[in-house]
Amino acid sequence: MKFDFKKLAAVLCGAALVSMLALAACSNGGTQPADNGTDAEPVPAVQHDPVTIQVFAANSLAKAMPEIMAAYQVDHPWVTFADAQYKASGDLVEMLKGGASSDILITASKATMDNAQDGGYIDQATRFDMFTNDLVVVSKKDSGIKINNLADVANYSLCIGDESVPAGNYARQALSTVGLYQGGDGGKGGSYVGIDPLLDTSVGNVCKHASSGEVDLAIVYSSDVYRFDGVEVVYQIPGNTHKNIVYPAAICSDSKVSQDAQEFIDWATSDPEAIKIWQAWGFTLA
Repeated sequence: MKFDFKKLAAVLCGAALVSMLALAACSNGGTQPADNGTDAEPVPAVQHDPVTIQVFAANSLAKAMPEIMAAYQVDHPWVTFADAQYKASGDLVEMLKGGASSDILITASKATMDNAQDGGYIDQATRFDMFTNDLVVVSKKDSGIKINNLADVANYSLCIGDESVPAGNYARQALSTVGLYQGGDGGKGGSYVGIDPLLDTSVGNVCKHASSGEVDLAIVYSSDVYRFDGVEVVYQIPGNTHKNIVYPAAICSDSKVSQDAQEFIDWATSDPEAIKIWQAWGFTLA
């Protein structure tokens, strides 16, 4: 029988064509056409369970923090912030001692955060210094009052925070350097000399006493000038007259959403938009 080479060649060519088509299919994922993918199904968005975060923060953050929260929620719509508590730092720690719960604590002094840490109310490993601040003497806007040094406040009515208010303790430390406050420790437990200041329970209220004209002068944080209309700085208190003004922050030890709380704090101290908000309110990230 004569062997048909033409038929053999046809069979071999057909087998080669099938192999080429199979290889092309494999290079395309086996099942997807080699086009622009317009028929591919969209990747589903990551689903998040709703989260509520409670913040306890120093009174001086009462204007800046709500803006930070609102900015965070734009890209984190599953996060809700409970009614944040803005009070004197000492009062916030007392609330925790009394059984109140929070996820984040931000105080206006190391001493108050130390108290929270000693009481076991914060996770020490998460503690860090969040902000720095300055101390200034303010008066009602356009009051015409001018002072050349801190001792000059003795010639005017004055308001400062009480001993539960870190700004008041820093103020007493500064006053001690010009002889207007003596004794005590860290701005507490001493006595005034030649002055009888009006005391209030929050630095915000202290600033309001000056803006209303109820007192001639008040000692507050420089950031408070951004928070309240109607006041002006008449004297910048030198930083070497008081302890460094630092705002520590930490995640509370009983937080049920500690990871989410930490993610918020991380964003609030690194995101460019957040940094702009803090700066607009007079806060400098530490």
